[in-house]
Amino acid sequence: MTSGDDDALSWEGDDDPTLDARADRAARSAPDVPRATARPAAAAAPKATPSDEAPSLGSAALVAYGVLGGVFALYMVGWALGGFRLRDRVQADTGAVADVMLQGAMWLGMLAPAIWFVAAVVLTRGGPQWRRFAALAVGVLVLVPWPFVMMGAMGR
Repeated sequence: MTSGDDDALSWEGDDDPTLDARADRAARSAPDVPRATARPAAAAAPKATPSDEAPSLGSAALVAYGVLGGVFALYMVGWALGGFRLRDRVQADTGAVADVMLQGAMWLGMLAPAIWFVAAVVLTRGGPQWRRFAALAVGVLVLVPWPFVMMGAMGR
């Protein structure tokens, strides 16, 4: 008899009923029915029940998270460009160095999209996916980089 590692490298034994996943599901759904074959000791290890496993994301959800993450990354760049141009305009118009409040608001504006994305993902972890997408969509609408939109890429 070959070992389990050698079985994995060959095509032999595919008709073994202990390797059939459908038989495992049927055995779990009807635990009172005795099994016709004994399971090997290695296969008798406790398996996670479907309720213990985390639900996997579909491909569409992963693509949507990637697109929304990209939008938030672009928002961070937009806030950085707009904030630095706004700071330069304030300094050019008034001749004064930008104060601490402007600097703090500029950096908070740059970090706000990342903070929103992380908070939306972490705080909606246990809930349904539509709630996470709704929180991210609200962030896309609320965190538009207004200094970049109002001053443009080149500034005035």
